[in-house]
Amino acid sequence: MNVDVGSFCFLRDNYFHDFPDVNLMQNKETISGQAHNRPCFFAFKDKDTQIHWLIPVSSQVEKYKKIYNKNMAKYKNCDTIVFGELANKETVFLIQNMCPATPIYIKNEYLDKNEQPIRIPNHIATNLIQKARRVLALQRQGVKLIFPDVLSIERKLLNAEDCGLCAHTAQT
Repeated sequence: MNVDVGSFCFLRDNYFHDFPDVNLMQNKETISGQAHNRPCFFAFKDKDTQIHWLIPVSSQVEKYKKIYNKNMAKYKNCDTIVFGELANKETVFLIQNMCPATPIYIKNEYLDKNEQPIRIPNHIATNLIQKARRVLALQRQGVKLIFPDVLSIERKLLNAEDCGLCAHTAQT
């Protein structure tokens, strides 16, 4: 499934099977037969590779405010945690936990009760993408700011795309 830049989506369980990494924010289990579709991810696309980068969203704002404040006190900057609002709720975007994915691993888009895609204002989306790209560039230079091994996952996705394996693994 292709998602638009700035949309919110969910990952298929196959993703976590194909790319086992303890630092990925895992899908939540089904409770009482109800799928929880969490975590939700903010999506943007790398223009060069066509890979989607997914930033998990958390409602644990107070927890991440403490981490953010600690990082600000120590480094005077923190691009890995961004606060905002999603569906009229205070939330936090965790660039530190972002991950790459191809459309085959994207389960569905996050829709409101009227079946309309959830969005955030363009200026917030632009700021979030700029910070994520800056953090990813630093990661590529060897500065470990993202917890999952996203560069390894990205390489595997690109190699799988070249040989057509993604379509097979995601469908099984």
